[in-house]
Amino acid sequence: MEKYKEIERSIIKTYRKDIWSRFIKAVIEYRLINEGDNIMVCISGGKDSFLLAKCIQELQRHGKYKFNAHYVVMDPGYSDFNRSFIKDNAKILNVPIEIFKSDIFDVVEKIGGKSACYMCARMRRGALYKKAQELGCNKIALGHHFDDVIETTLMSMFYASEIKTMMPKLHSENYKGIELIRPLYLVHEQAIITWRNHHDLTFINCACRFTEGCSLINDGTSKRKEVKDLIKKLRKKSPNIDEHIFKALDNVSSECILGWRIGKNHYSFLDNYDNQKRS
Repeated sequence: MEKYKEIERSIIKTYRKDIWSRFIKAVIEYRLINEGDNIMVCISGGKDSFLLAKCIQELQRHGKYKFNAHYVVMDPGYSDFNRSFIKDNAKILNVPIEIFKSDIFDVVEKIGGKSACYMCARMRRGALYKKAQELGCNKIALGHHFDDVIETTLMSMFYASEIKTMMPKLHSENYKGIELIRPLYLVHEQAIITWRNHHDLTFINCACRFTEGCSLINDGTSKRKEVKDLIKKLRKKSPNIDEHIFKALDNVSSECILGWRIGKNHYSFLDNYDNQKRS
């Protein structure tokens, strides 16, 4: 049996509980994929996006409804090594990728400064939306997983002074008719790591020109890494700590928060305090 077939079979069989079932649950529960969708699956070269591609392929084969998928890699100026690495993994996994180039790294390099990463992220997102529009896609699928959701929530609290999370799907504000979806929303990162190691796969972790040294490893200097390590420590005392954080996002008591924001409008618990019944 060819390696890619073993990998596909493992997603459905060996990792049915930890990967496939959670993938399907997110697709159904959050209504991420529908009949007739034209989806651009974004592949960065990492383990998460390549697993997403394989799950989407399996859903196309075994799902109850038909949809179309394009497996796209945006090359913002990768080194030859990183570009070849992505191509080799796509071949191993039997993912028919389409690579399109942009000059994002060159532009960001000229801008420089502390805003370089922020600008790079914005430009990448814009380039992906434009490509999706060009392909006639109504959805863009990204490989963010459960741990990304929890880490983003805590980062927002710790460093942005707000309670905000990564949503399973979003309507584009600037590209009408295009929706961003995250089908791995309920899949834990450890399950992805176990799947990767089981098949002796190696993926690029960071292909940024400005942090070229961390192509295959995480250098551990980011705020996200700090939060990831914190959750890992908390999990030793409370094994389900991340599940509790996730559930809290779907169980907010509006009567016990100081304030909230809808768009640009901010509301306080004091706005209607005098009209409430005394406890």
